[in-house]
Amino acid sequence: MSGARKAVVSVPATSANVGVGYDCLGIALDLRATFTFEESDGLVIDGCLEKFRGEDNLAWTSYLEACRRMYREPRPMHLTIDSPIPLSGGLGSSSTCVVAGVVAAQLLNGDGFDPQAALNVATFLEGHPDNVAPAIMGGLVSSFSDGRDTRSLRFDVADGISFVAIAPPYEVRTADARKVMPESVSTETCVWQVGHAVATVQALQSGDCDLLAAACQDRLHEPFRARLIPDYEPLRRTALAAGAAAFLISGSGSTMLAVCDGDEGARRVANAVNNMVENHIDGLWVRVLGCSPKGVTFEV
Repeated sequence: MSGARKAVVSVPATSANVGVGYDCLGIALDLRATFTFEESDGLVIDGCLEKFRGEDNLAWTSYLEACRRMYREPRPMHLTIDSPIPLSGGLGSSSTCVVAGVVAAQLLNGDGFDPQAALNVATFLEGHPDNVAPAIMGGLVSSFSDGRDTRSLRFDVADGISFVAIAPPYEVRTADARKVMPESVSTETCVWQVGHAVATVQALQSGDCDLLAAACQDRLHEPFRARLIPDYEPLRRTALAAGAAAFLISGSGSTMLAVCDGDEGARRVANAVNNMVENHIDGLWVRVLGCSPKGVTFEV
């Protein structure tokens, strides 16, 4: 079957780990990047920084890999990117590129959108499913892989839960964030994480912020990764003092996420963070966001 000549793919930002769900939990946020793939005489990429306009562009290489796995000949594209997602890391900017490229390959080759196939390829390209799964499915997603296929379970997040995304003006490299992780952990830590992860999912589903405050207490990765974010502690103190139920490192950072009871509570936290007198941070990016129940969407 021949495919379309143009596909517009919209992918939500995502926050991986959700505190205690290291490499398995992720949540879609209502901030979206749009990728327009249009058949062209040669590769043209615009709408992004100059350094991302070459043949190593992640959306383009993801499209190529998906075509290869579908045994289809890729066509040259004019790729236009419109993304409000910070590049400093932690809100799934790379995952939006991966998912967009994979889904565009399905659509433009006439196969139609296959969520499970897209998830498998995107997980292979990203190395883990905690961002790409919610980017495809929306909502709160728990995932695991058996080495070949990725299994993902989607949950709705209560309407009363709001998030404040806080991105400082510097990056934390994922490789550095993984390097500071301990090589092994105790059985006690494993038991702590499992129990708290299950409770965190229930708290987000039900909107129980008291349960969330008790449950979302990570011991596996955040105590180590926090050292890579110079402003983590003052931002955490400020957000919790302003009423946030939980404060998380989003993905590997540097973005952080305050989880709040309602939009009003989230705005109060955002204002407190923006107006910090002590430890004021120039160039801080702060947004109040909801959970996006929709994952990737598209038009052809």
